[in-house]
Amino acid sequence: MARFSRKGVTKVLFLEEIAATTLIPSRAELTGATKLTKSIAAIDGFQLENNEIETPDMESTFDSKIPGSDSVGDSSITFYEDDSTSTLEEALAKGTEGFVVFLRKGDVPTSKSMDIFPARVASQSSEYTVDNESAKWMTRFSITDQPVLGAAVPAAS
Repeated sequence: MARFSRKGVTKVLFLEEIAATTLIPSRAELTGATKLTKSIAAIDGFQLENNEIETPDMESTFDSKIPGSDSVGDSSITFYEDDSTSTLEEALAKGTEGFVVFLRKGDVPTSKSMDIFPARVASQSSEYTVDNESAKWMTRFSITDQPVLGAAVPAAS
């Protein structure tokens, strides 16, 4: 098994629309997406979680569980602020709906490593600090539908 670091490999994109009902973007949609990767300082969330249901019974002192409903916890991306353009801030304005797409192993056609999260921008806020660090801002996302995980990256045109 070859191990790798996500830094320098994983690509993160934002698409306003995906035509397919499967929520899997076409190569043209990926090409036209807003590229987020280079501006990202931190990512939080974007993980499918199961809310298990406890099923204890009188016959046992062990509290068993069964799978319950799925959800995605609080998700956000922190970006480095650009002092000359506000392209990303405009693309990710509060209320904007779209899809956050992760190409986990990079843009490798046919690799089953693409995750698509239907999302709405819940908030956008600047981060203020007196520390010696780059200016940043954060976007919080509400995940609006079940994500598609492990989809095949579309073939190159």
